[in-house]
Formats: sequence, structure tokens, C-alpha cells
Amino acid sequence: MFKVNRQILDNGLRLVHCEDTSTQMVALNIVYDVGARDEHPQHTGFAHLFEHLMFGGSLHIPDYDTPLQLAGGENNAWTNNDITNYYLTVPRQNVETGFWLESDRMLGLDFSERSLEVQRGVVMEEFKQRCLNQPYGDVGHLLRPLAYRLHPYQWPTIGKDLSHIEQATLDEVREFFYHHYAPNNAVLAVAGNITWEETVRLTQKWFGPIPRREVPVRCLPQEPRQTEERRLTVERPVPLDALFMAFHMCRRDESDYYAFDILSDILANGRSSRLNRRLIQEQKLFSSIDAYISGSRDAGLIHISGKPSQGVSLDEAEAAVREELEQLRRQLVDEPELEKVKNKFEAAQIFGNIHYLNVATNLAWFELTGRAEDIDREVDNYRSVTADHLRQVADRAFRRENGVVLHYRKE
Repeated sequence: MFKVNRQILDNGLRLVHCEDTSTQMVALNIVYDVGARDEHPQHTGFAHLFEHLMFGGSLHIPDYDTPLQLAGGENNAWTNNDITNYYLTVPRQNVETGFWLESDRMLGLDFSERSLEVQRGVVMEEFKQRCLNQPYGDVGHLLRPLAYRLHPYQWPTIGKDLSHIEQATLDEVREFFYHHYAPNNAVLAVAGNITWEETVRLTQKWFGPIPRREVPVRCLPQEPRQTEERRLTVERPVPLDALFMAFHMCRRDESDYYAFDILSDILANGRSSRLNRRLIQEQKLFSSIDAYISGSRDAGLIHISGKPSQGVSLDEAEAAVREELEQLRRQLVDEPELEKVKNKFEAAQIFGNIHYLNVATNLAWFELTGRAEDIDREVDNYRSVTADHLRQVADRAFRRENGVVLHYRKE
């Protein structure tokens, strides 16, 4: 059980804290409630661009990395369709450096044409390397629009089109920042060797003066229920054919989410999982195969992807996968198989939350989506899933009319 301390500042910043005296380090994790789903369809990639811009200098600190490195700290960030997350770790005696750095770039960035051009170039190069010049790199740009017709999950975090970043103006970038990067749109989680009293003092000192901002009310288009299967076949200069399938699933905050996560593990977590054991080891139909869930806050997808073995057609490979999905729809998972998956999750949860940085990251996420204390209920949520619940969820999800299929053929 985590002892979570909490305070909401006058400017709306939510602060959560968990002390860990077993380490000499402190982690600060700030999650902003903005991701790719908050972008305009003709201005995509902005959330990811800001992940880079936030390291390009703030109002009073022209260079973010050097002061942190001199204090013995490290940092990184990541963006997805729902959130943007920044974190740093620093020795406990230099922790105020972390509060100073993070608060200044929340206060305001050093917006300039030069900074925008530098980071724009970095992001555009990343887009080219990941999506245009890498085998299977455009899968997200092909599969997402198949699954989503209205919801902004239809484009990947890096953006829908390279031109959206290429044509971004300084005014558009500045507007995006002041609409979304605000204390009243963020959670600060602090974990490690620092007391609650010291955390409150430093947070009030450095973040307290930052003014609230007008954050737009999120009003996203709702994706209508899919009523027929959607398929696409493409040819690309890749080494092997590949099969990509996805089925609509629930939101992150629904109870069925845990059943979907367990289903993905039953299918493809470890060598003894069903797809690995049956389709790779026994039938030798695939050289590799995987299953995973998107974990998104709005209704997401459960993905299955794999590369058929030499001589196996994509139609044969797809039929074999569907046979495995039909078994989950019609038959109960036996208790030993279900218990093994639950045990794996519980072990991962326990070991993952030993590290102070993971604790800070998880506390920020759970506070943003509910309450930080919800982290202690995750194991129970998985433990409560029954074999009958799994069968019902699989029966609803793995219908053809609920899925999309991408055949990715070698030229």
C-alpha cells in the first residue's frame, strides 16, 4: 500500500507525493492532460512537437539539460494520444533544481522562430525515419483510419501528415501551449527521498505563482459502432508479408479493460501463450506474432500482428488466428492458464513499483484519471476477472464486424 499525500494548489495544479527513504534520489513526474486526440485534424503532431519544444529553453532558463546534468540528474519525456509526460530524477540534496526547471517551462517557453525551426527539423526527421524509411513504418497511418472514422485516434501521435509540422507557425505553436500547458491541466507527482513538508514548500515556491489558464473543454467526436469488417491490402518493399488485425474494445476506465488485457496476455505473453505455442512452435505458421491492447482513455483497440512463415499465405495466417479467437469466444479459459496470467501481472506490478521513478509516473497517471490511490486496486481488478467474463468479452469483441484487417504484402 502506498501512503499518498495530496494537495491542490490555488492555481489548480494537483500535487501527489509518496516518500521512499530507501533511495537517495527523487523523481518528479509531470503529466499534462493533452495528447494527440486534442489536436485539430489539419494540425496534427503538435503534442509530439511540444515534447521536443519543452527542452528548447524556457522564459528564464535558455538551456534545460545543462543545469540538470550539473545537479546529477536525468530526464526524458513521451507523448501518446491521451497525455504528454515529463520526468526527471535528481539526487535528494539537489531536488530544488528539478522544481526550478519544471516550473519555469510550465510558466512559459522561449518561443522563437529559431527554436521552432530546430525542433521542427528534429520531429520531421523522426517522422521520416520512423514512418517513411522504415519497414512497416506506415502501419499506424494505415490501420488507425480503418478503425476510426471520426475519433482523433485515427492519426498516430507523431502526426497524420508531415506537412502539418512543416507548416506549423509560431503563433499556432504559442496558442497550443497556452491552451494546454497549464497548472490546472497538469498533475505533479513527487516520489523518493523527500518529505511531504519539503515537497509542499518547494511546490508552492516554484509552481504556486504560475497563473491558471483557460483550458478548452474537451468535446471529442464519438466513434460510431462499427457494423461491418474493414479490410485493406497494400504492397511495400519489406522483407516479409505481415498481418495486422485490430478489434474495438472499451475505455481504460471500464471493468472490461482488465479482461481485454488478460485476453491479450493469454494470446501472446510469453512462449507458453496460445499464439506462440500453437501458431509458431507447433504449426509453424508464423515466424513471430504478438497481441496487445492500446490502453487508451477512450475506447481503444486490441491488436494482433504477426509475420507468416515462408510459404504461408496471409489468408492462411489470418484463418489460423481467427480459429484461436473463436476458441476464446466459445470455450472457457481453464483456471491454471488464467491464474498464470494473473500471477504474472501481480509480479510485474509489485516489482515495477519498487522503483521510485515508476511510482512517480504511475501516481501521476492514476491521479489524472481518478485518484492516485487507485494504483493499489489494480491487482484486485485483474484478480476479479473470471473465465466467464473473459468469454463474454471475447465473444463481443472478436466478431468480424467489430474488426479491421491489414494485409501488408511484400512487393
